[in-house]
Amino acid sequence: MKYTTLPNTDIKVSKICLGSMTWGNQNTEAEGHQQMDYAFDKGVNFIDTAELYPVPATAETSGRTSEIIGTWLKKSGNRDKVVIASKIAGGGDYTAHIRTTGFRPSAIKEAIDLELKRLQTDYIDLYQLHWPERDTNRFGVRNFKLDNEWKDNFNEILHSLDLEIKAGRIRNIGISNENSWGTMRYLEESKHHNLPRVATIQNAYSMLTRTFETDLAEVSLRENVGLLAYSPMAFGVLSGKYIKGTAEDNARLKLFPRFARYSGDKATEAANKYLKIAKDNNMSLAQMSLAFVSQRPFVTSTIIGATKLEQLKENIASIDIFLTDEVLKQIDAVHQVIPNPAP
Repeated sequence: MKYTTLPNTDIKVSKICLGSMTWGNQNTEAEGHQQMDYAFDKGVNFIDTAELYPVPATAETSGRTSEIIGTWLKKSGNRDKVVIASKIAGGGDYTAHIRTTGFRPSAIKEAIDLELKRLQTDYIDLYQLHWPERDTNRFGVRNFKLDNEWKDNFNEILHSLDLEIKAGRIRNIGISNENSWGTMRYLEESKHHNLPRVATIQNAYSMLTRTFETDLAEVSLRENVGLLAYSPMAFGVLSGKYIKGTAEDNARLKLFPRFARYSGDKATEAANKYLKIAKDNNMSLAQMSLAFVSQRPFVTSTIIGATKLEQLKENIASIDIFLTDEVLKQIDAVHQVIPNPAP
């Protein structure tokens, strides 16, 4: 395994982060434990969860993923050997079953209270805002519309998180599904008011979605805010199984066809071209896709997720793949012709 540190901290994390959002829905508790056992044995010390998980989000399952991590932490005794990241859900109709109070101080306190109980721990290493509270371009939205109803509360949010850090309940903070303006606003508030500094940003990034590079990559590198890249395999599209028609009936996009963000004609065309590059260079498309993300200079850790142990083994093994300049040029050539086919 390869390691780095969370920016502006002394916390060592594996370059592969174990995603968990299928545990409690597509995966049982036993399967979740099996995945954590295997990943830990392979040197993965970084696990990401959220109060929302598993996905799709429902009132019946909300928080179940973190409970599975909690029982594993208790059973294994590995709490001091792993880095746990979690998230507070933002507003929206699909999270009203969790709360409708946004990121106000009482909501942040309540969310952390409940998550600590689920995880069976007394601290969370990295606590993230799952998506902006204001209505802005997130989850693939392209056309910006100004949210005139939202009132600026960056300072209030950071003050609330500062209290939680001082209480020892969280150690560091991060953001997710955020844009450049929001990221810089958090950084400016922390700089001018001696408030906690955002260490990471968790956004979608893959060969099919490289919009992070347009402006957030510069923010990441110049301001030292590390990307935790999620969906590096584009909901499994970059495994090649949907292209080749080998996806099983319980595959994510077959179970939940509404998650079609990466399934358009242009995305499929690009994925086919990437599959050819992988074949020509004696790699699986999955491993090339993950290696591409992990090698980017702004990526702190690549979040992988799997429903099958064999998938997990292949994904973790991608850390040993090094893409040459020639392969990267071939990937970029496809990107020039079909740029960001998935938003």
